[in-house]
Amino acid sequence: MPPIAATALNAGTAPGAWVCIATAVHFSAGMSNVTMPADGIVELDIAEAKTLAADFNRVFAGAGMRLSVSRGVVLSCVFDQRLEVTTHDPEAAAGHDVFDFQPAGADAPRLRRLMSEMEMWLFDHEVNRARAAHARQVITGLWLWGGGATRSTKPIVKGWTAGQDVFFAAFGQEARFPSEAGAGVVVCVDQPGSSAWPAVEQRWLAPALTALKSGRIAGLDLSAGNWRFSLRRAPNWRFWRRPRPWWESFGMTDESNGIQ
Repeated sequence: MPPIAATALNAGTAPGAWVCIATAVHFSAGMSNVTMPADGIVELDIAEAKTLAADFNRVFAGAGMRLSVSRGVVLSCVFDQRLEVTTHDPEAAAGHDVFDFQPAGADAPRLRRLMSEMEMWLFDHEVNRARAAHARQVITGLWLWGGGATRSTKPIVKGWTAGQDVFFAAFGQEARFPSEAGAGVVVCVDQPGSSAWPAVEQRWLAPALTALKSGRIAGLDLSAGNWRFSLRRAPNWRFWRRPRPWWESFGMTDESNGIQ
């Protein structure tokens, strides 16, 4: 599994040795714990992301790190030195006490200290003042995750990608289901029942089912959280519910661990 942040940044654009994603979040402090609400992942617009990156780079100048904005309004934190640390996707922490989702490893204290400093830096920040004035959720921290060594090229992927995802967005974006079909991945943040869902069905699901029935694709896998549904040309639906890495659901293999 290639590092998510390094792939999203695609190195080159921001020289450094190690990079992680810096997701804007909102924390809720209690008497004895700090939680991230279920809706605690904050969506930024491009102007907000650029303002935060520029101000961070001014305030933390000379500290061996900087913020960069890449495609899809993704904030990345680039370090001059490599770090030995493991992190968690903020979606895993949403709705929980964040204590169990803190960075771990030899360089974890540095990353945790930086996240604390970011919280102080964001307190009463101009971006937050503007958000509060428009009754929008304020940013109380940047969640650092998905880190890895920077790279000069993206990994080679066979197939096409589309939708809203930090990792897959690095490989290009299809606007609609390709007429030639073939292997592909679409990541949708819209949920069934939402006002945007009919457009998702029309743009992706209906053409995929047509391609499946015609034999242009061999199967269709739908993954949502820990749920995965598989559909093949034969009338054979299969589903199971168990935690699994998302990349396993989309055909990536790890022969050393027996994953197919």
